[in-house]
Amino acid sequence: MKTETAHHFRLSPKVLRRRLALLRTSVLSMAAALPLAGVMLMQSAAAQAIDPQTLPGRADSTAQDDGRHAAGAGSTIHPIRGFLPDLDFELVAAGGKTITEKDFEGKVVMMFFGYASCPDICPTTMAQLSMVMESLGEQAEQARVLFVSVDPHRDTPEILQAYVDAFDNRHAIGLTGSERQISRLARRYRVAYQIEKPRGDDVNDYEVAHSRGIYIFDEHGKARLLASDGESVEKLTAAVRGLLPS
Repeated sequence: MKTETAHHFRLSPKVLRRRLALLRTSVLSMAAALPLAGVMLMQSAAAQAIDPQTLPGRADSTAQDDGRHAAGAGSTIHPIRGFLPDLDFELVAAGGKTITEKDFEGKVVMMFFGYASCPDICPTTMAQLSMVMESLGEQAEQARVLFVSVDPHRDTPEILQAYVDAFDNRHAIGLTGSERQISRLARRYRVAYQIEKPRGDDVNDYEVAHSRGIYIFDEHGKARLLASDGESVEKLTAAVRGLLPS
């Protein structure tokens, strides 16, 4: 399993918003100039916490059943219907608002795990998903992006929302919670992460490692697809569009 590790100091919300605005511009320019599969470090399903040999999408019968989600040869979008549990969580959003899976009934959900000071994978994934939402046009109102922090000590709800707002201030929501709540949700979807001990006297100066992947749920909260963060915007958009309520 592949992980991404970073070493960062805590930023104030004002500085974070300014840096995120510059980062989003840089990431989107990069993505427009080169194929996303190459730019965003294309990963096979082996880079996820799930064994690709056990993915139901490898069977011909299942592939036919979920053919509308098959993104073609070399795709890193795998059908996982019946393989992972339904969407189920209770976390906290900006303003201290409690959010559960019930808040997204009737919408397709793209969920991934990371943290606000992540230097590369998280911002490129957010940029990628923001472009998916733009590609959906008016249908984007039927979908939501959930960014779940694995760094609840530094990532307050306000910092997380400022982070996702820099990419999509209409359809993306930053979520955090207690260590127990995050751990429970991560185990539920086989997400691996580790927070290292602080290196010095600053308790906020530590590294975080986490696994990668985008979990896609249908309008009923059923786990349907697992996508690599290196998949193209076009294929992701087609996969999400295929799950939207008719």
